[in-house]
Parts: sequence; C-alpha cells; structure tokens
Amino acid sequence: MNVGFIGLGIMGKPMALNLLKGGHTLFAHSRSGVPQELTAAGATACKSPKEVAQKAEVIITMVPDTPDVQKVLFGEAGVAEGLSPGKIVVDMSSISPIETKQFAERINGLGCQYLDAPVSGGEVGAKNATLTIMVGGPEEAFAKVKPLFELMGKNITLVGGNGDGQTCKVANQIIVALTIEAVAEALVFASKAGADPAKVRQALMGGFASSRILEVHGERMIKRTFDPGFRIELHQKDLNLALAGARALGVSLPNTATAQELFNACVANGGAKWDHSGMVRALEMMAHHQVGQPVENPGLD
Repeated sequence: MNVGFIGLGIMGKPMALNLLKGGHTLFAHSRSGVPQELTAAGATACKSPKEVAQKAEVIITMVPDTPDVQKVLFGEAGVAEGLSPGKIVVDMSSISPIETKQFAERINGLGCQYLDAPVSGGEVGAKNATLTIMVGGPEEAFAKVKPLFELMGKNITLVGGNGDGQTCKVANQIIVALTIEAVAEALVFASKAGADPAKVRQALMGGFASSRILEVHGERMIKRTFDPGFRIELHQKDLNLALAGARALGVSLPNTATAQELFNACVANGGAKWDHSGMVRALEMMAHHQVGQPVENPGLD
C-alpha cells in the first residue's frame, strides 16, 4: 500500500518505521524534516502535506494538538489540497473529539473517508509495535486500514463513529493521570515514613495495586528518570480536553482537575517537558521529601 505519514516525532518516527518494515511504500513529511533513519529505510521525503496526499492512498497524521491537525489538513499546501476521491485520512494524534467530527465532515465532503485513531503506549509501545489504538469512523475504512494498524499496535478497537476514538483516548488519559497521581502519593508516603520505596514498589507489584504505571512510572520516580516518554505539556493538553468536555456535558471530574493542578505546578517550575511521571515532583515539594534520594530541600529541579 502507498502510505503517507505526517509528523515524525517521538511517536511518529518509530510508527512510520514499523510501516516500512511491513513492506509498505512510505511518503513522509515533518515540519522539522524527515529523519535520515527513515529515508535510509526507503521512505520518500515530501515537501508538503499536499504532496503526501497526492502520492498516498492512506494518509496518517501524528502531530501534537488540534490546531496542528487543522493546519496539516486544511492549511496552505495541506492534505485536503492533495486529496482525490476514495482516499482515507487517518489522524492518530490526540485531539478534540468535537473538532475531530468537524474535520471528518470536511474530508468526507471531498469524497474521502476519515478515521480518528489515537494511541496509547508511549514511545516504548511505538517502537515495539504494541500500541493500543482506539478508532472512530466507518467500518469500511477501518477494515482497509486495519492491516496498517496491526503493524503499529496490538490492541486495536473500532470504538464507534468519528470522534469516538478521541473520546476513548481522553478517557484513557484521565485514568493514566489519576493512576500516576496515586502511585506518586503512595511512594512519597512510604518513602517519608522511612520505608525503601523500591522494595515497597516490588511488594505492591505482586498485589491488587499492581499496574503498568506502578511498574514503569513507579520505577521512573524511584530512579529519577524523567526524560520523556510522554511530556507533561502533552498530558496537560489531554486533560484540558477532558475538563472542557466535562463542562459541556455537565459532568464533574474532580480528581482530573486535581491531577491537572499538579501538572500545572510542575510546569510552573520548569517541568513542561518532563515525562508525566514527573508529577511526583509536585507532591515531593509539598512533602519536603524526595522519593528515592532524600535531600534536605528537594524542590522541583
């Protein structure tokens, strides 16, 4: 299949590489340039999203936020200018469910189909092709694109119509943020009480409190490895979508709001680009205690 891929950052580059390994022809574009690793593997670098859309049957976008998707699709030399009827646009970014539905309508008006297919699993999942992929859109388009999804992920679900994939991703990000907060609280508590947080984590991994976040992010908190991963500023964006959606729906998300405030505290102290497990640093500041390596004044640096 001739596949287009736009957005080749922490997640996009390994996802695109996995499509190349699957034998597909790849036409790629990124505002920062197409990585040499991709062109060496056989990808064709394109000058614009329009050129990608002209050459590919399926066009995948993987960019940071809703305005970025809008620009890639409908801006100057955007995807929409290069489309012809019958093509499929697949947005794998994590963006607004409401605007996703609007984007889908505009793409449908050009005689093309649209899938929203955000992912979970982080950089590790992208590299290992084990991402969870949550899809919204028509079944016909999903069936055609599913072999591509299977090269990038393992748990692939057609959730419903356009926008439902993004709604599912927002729900995912609520659970992830609140679980990070719970793990952080537990490790700060245990460490300040005098217990070895590494051994506490090891013990908890064998019980009902076990989770992937305790396994991966708990270890990050203890070892102080806060290079992303998934940046706090991106998780903030996702929780903004959750809280805005909640207001529109008349739903209260009190603990989501608390998690967002802890992220805000991290960003205020220079942590926008920390891995989201760095939320623990906000709790450490309030406890005047650092998990893993107790110091006189942990701060947030």
